[in-house]
Amino acid sequence: MARDYAALCPDRGAALRGAAGLAALLLLLTAQGAVAQKVRVEEELEAYPTESVDLRCEFIDGGGKTKLTQVSWIWEPIDGQRDNIAVYHPLYGQSFPNLEFKERVAFLHNSLQNPSIRISELKMSDAGRYTCEYATYPTGNEQGTTTLIMLAKPKNAARVVTVQAGSKSVVVAQCEAVEGKPAASIKWLGSVGGNHSISSSSGPDGTVTVRSEYRLVPTPADNGREVTCLVDQRTQDQTWVYPVKLSVEYPPSVSIEGYDHNWYMGRSDAVLLCLSNANPAPTTVTWTSLSGPLPDSVEVDGNKLTVRKVDDAVNTTFVCEVKNKLGATKNQITTVVIDEQRPVEDAPSTGAVIGGILGALAVIGTIVGVIMYIRKHQDEDDGPPKHKPPPPVKAGSSTEMLNKPSEPPSATETVPLSPGEVYYETSGKEPVTNLDDEGSGGALNGGAKYDNMNDFDPTNHDAAPVNIARGESFVSPAMYV
Repeated sequence: MARDYAALCPDRGAALRGAAGLAALLLLLTAQGAVAQKVRVEEELEAYPTESVDLRCEFIDGGGKTKLTQVSWIWEPIDGQRDNIAVYHPLYGQSFPNLEFKERVAFLHNSLQNPSIRISELKMSDAGRYTCEYATYPTGNEQGTTTLIMLAKPKNAARVVTVQAGSKSVVVAQCEAVEGKPAASIKWLGSVGGNHSISSSSGPDGTVTVRSEYRLVPTPADNGREVTCLVDQRTQDQTWVYPVKLSVEYPPSVSIEGYDHNWYMGRSDAVLLCLSNANPAPTTVTWTSLSGPLPDSVEVDGNKLTVRKVDDAVNTTFVCEVKNKLGATKNQITTVVIDEQRPVEDAPSTGAVIGGILGALAVIGTIVGVIMYIRKHQDEDDGPPKHKPPPPVKAGSSTEMLNKPSEPPSATETVPLSPGEVYYETSGKEPVTNLDDEGSGGALNGGAKYDNMNDFDPTNHDAAPVNIARGESFVSPAMYV
């Protein structure tokens, strides 16, 4: 039966051997973990140059069966290099075999169970791995490792690079973070449209220097504008910010002001100003005349030219020349002397403009009112007359009424007539005229015809009587004449 089982399970022995090997491996890893936990250290520490740091180490023996012989601190600055910097033996005491640490390393306790050390006056080159290693019996050496990270705050700086205006891209500002660890990052802020480059270099002590250059095609308009350098690094609490004001040099640009085209004979103190824009500032300003030496009436004070009294001598062209270290620039103006003073036309002020507009509106309103008034009276003249003139009166006639009134006069009409006055009265109905009867040829008001109004003479007593038919007269209502 055993042979039959073996035939059915030919790999059973191999399976058992594999399981036993896996169990042995797990036990080995567990034992190594237990051994590693016997030496307690800090995994990582950070420190700064000139400061001090404590490297703690403690041996933990739960059963008390391990015998400690001695303890050593081993420094590994790079892989493959191991240097003893401190050794403690219960009988032989302390030893510091590395001269680099001899005066800077000390044990905090004279104890194998707690052989912690302190390193003073730290250097950037002290960075690396520090291993606390025990020599024990019967298990052999036990150890724990601490990584010391040295940090360095960079020395930041930014500066302007003075350039000349041109057509090529050049470096106009620089920024750097020197000897930092870890390496810093640099950025730029600006509205001048340039770009920047970054470079870095490592120092012998592990620090890194980062530099950046800002470049653009400089123009006179860029002079005085700002770009800002920003530096970020692990050791800084906040971003380092530094604005840089650009310095772009350019030759002068020149203009002349003050001439008002009103230099009349006898005018006093006429002034011309020579204005310039340059970087660096102009060194000299010179006034000359194209017609020869400056007239005697001209005085020059820097960029100011004053004509004390205008005469024919200043009927010329004045030239102003401005120089700086990059070159010289000229500008000129021709002054014309006139016989008489021209009226000065001041630019209208806002109040004057508003007053002019209101005045124009008032004039327009007045014109519109006059037009409406005229049209109104024209309309009235085209309609029937509202006040009828008295009929013509025969000279020397008596005071007999032409028309007997249909109603007695009112109280105001009973005033006696004075000699020469004639009283008239209309009929009760609307008078009829022949104004619209162009073909009748009759005289107006039914009176006699006159070829010429000049022929009518009211003093002519022999003139034909006026025949006015009753009901055809347009005599006005009763009135006193």
